[in-house]
Amino acid sequence: MILGLEFPPVSHVTEWPTLFGGDALGVNKVVLLMWISAALVFGLFYIATREQKLVPAGVQNVAESTVEFVEDQIVMQTIGPDGLRYAPFLLTLFTFIFTCNVWELIPVVQMPVNARIALPMFMAIVVWCIYHIVGIRHQGFVAYFKNATIPPGVPTMILPLVAFIELIGILITRPLSLAVRLFANMLAGHLLLVSFAVITQALFASTIVGGALPLALLVFLMAFELLVAVLQAYIFTILAAVYIDSSIHPAH
Repeated sequence: MILGLEFPPVSHVTEWPTLFGGDALGVNKVVLLMWISAALVFGLFYIATREQKLVPAGVQNVAESTVEFVEDQIVMQTIGPDGLRYAPFLLTLFTFIFTCNVWELIPVVQMPVNARIALPMFMAIVVWCIYHIVGIRHQGFVAYFKNATIPPGVPTMILPLVAFIELIGILITRPLSLAVRLFANMLAGHLLLVSFAVITQALFASTIVGGALPLALLVFLMAFELLVAVLQAYIFTILAAVYIDSSIHPAH
């Protein structure tokens, strides 16, 4: 309690009660938002491809712009033409993460799905499986792990240490950093918005003039969090593309 303002504990803004089946199914509002996000992404591309027009407009324009962004700014910039076959996966990853993130700006809902570690970790594990499978398929099992753990030009004396560090990196550090980066940024933004919302509500209750500045800051933070939602989706997707590229094109 500070100056009459009571801030909710973290558990109150990140953990929502289950709706159906109690702890057995574990279905709460965050899970429902995840399902809705998946349905929205599927619906976006289904509607966009159902009746394609020569001059795109509306949903088709949004979908085609997103596809072009992922192909030009992510796939071609990191993997090259060889990565176009992975563009559908990276496109799905980008749009799904962004949709899950943007819920924190929707009135009443105000909860980014990725502010809970389960979904970011699941997506990181999916990326982990894909870049290992791609690497083994393109290079072979032994060659893949050799190229991934033994950088060229490393002195023989420190080669075992470098190989061990690189092995830990491709097996543990990569997926862990992917998941924690997305989770931590979305949780931090969510807590920041909750704090300013509590302050704004309390100050408006006492005096409208006193609440004007916190309200302006809250609006600015919401615009900033929209940028963060896009940026975190982009970072997660481009890192996934970088890892796939390292599996396709080993360093020499």
